[in-house]
Parts: sequence; C-alpha cells; structure tokens
Amino acid sequence: MNRREALSTLALLFGGTIFGANAFLTGCSASGKKTGLFVPEDISLLDSVGDTIIPSTATSPGAKDAKIGEFMKTIVTDCYSPEEQKIFTDGIKRFRADCKQKYGKLFTDLSDEDRYSFLSQLDKQAHDSKGKDTPHYSLMMKQLTLWGYFTSEPGATKALRYLAVPGKYEGDIPYKKGDKAWAT
Repeated sequence: MNRREALSTLALLFGGTIFGANAFLTGCSASGKKTGLFVPEDISLLDSVGDTIIPSTATSPGAKDAKIGEFMKTIVTDCYSPEEQKIFTDGIKRFRADCKQKYGKLFTDLSDEDRYSFLSQLDKQAHDSKGKDTPHYSLMMKQLTLWGYFTSEPGATKALRYLAVPGKYEGDIPYKKGDKAWAT
C-alpha cells in the first residue's frame, strides 16, 4: 500500500478529511524543524485532551500513554500549513481561556466528568460551525488524537488486534462479538 492509499483509508476511517493531508501527499516538504509553536504546558494539555477522548481502560492504554501530545506537536509543526498552525495554536489559547472562564481552573485540573463535558461542548460548537472556510480547532485535536493513537504502538498492538506479519490476504475472517478490530 502506498502513502496515498494509506491516507485515503485513514480519511475514510476517521469519517472525513484529515487536516494537513496535502502536506503528507507531497511528502512533508518542510525545510527543517520549526520551533516556538509549543511549550511543555501545551504538550501536557494535549495529552490530557487526548486522554479524555481515549482514556485508559483495563485492557488498553489511553492516548496519553501513546504520547499523543508529542505526536500532535510534531504533525502540526512539521506538516501543517502556516494557516492550519495558526488555527491550532490560537485554538489552544482559546481552549485555555474558555476553560478558565467556565470552570475557574485549568483543563488539566478538572475532574474527568468536567473534562468530558467541556470537550462535548466544544464538539457541539465544531459541528455548529461546519461549512465555514476554516476548521474548528477542537475537531483538529480530535482527529489528531484518533490518528495518532491508532497508529501508535500502544494503540495498534493493545487496543487493536495486531499481527506483525499478516501473511496471505484473507477477506472473510469470522468475527465474534467482542473481538477487537484489526490494526493490520
């Protein structure tokens, strides 16, 4: 499978377009690492957002275990266009301000229920703003969380079924209720 087919499959899996996909189709042609877009507190916040979207369970690790904040930082810094980077980084600032205004504290200090409620509210805002020219930053965070988690080692090997050498193609494998989806 080539890169274009993989991105098309991921886009279908995530139910739409992945922001910044044009950069991947052209090979992430950034001319070196950019600096200054994220500070350690941003990475911690993105880890907490990711872990609220995909929390740890008894049988699989959460997004924080997959270092989702670092993944988002890398993709946004190295592969997003300057316009998409601005939407994302401005979104982090707005995220913090809205959370502080609503709860009086940082997102990382909220209870699990309040984190979920806050992200649900942002998700509603994102869906209400569909059709606009610019994507909502929370939708970008959600997509990067799903993409980064399910392509990470913990996500692919512990949340999904994984076979390092899948062997021949078998298009009709029986499914039993409760089985995990396949990573490969």
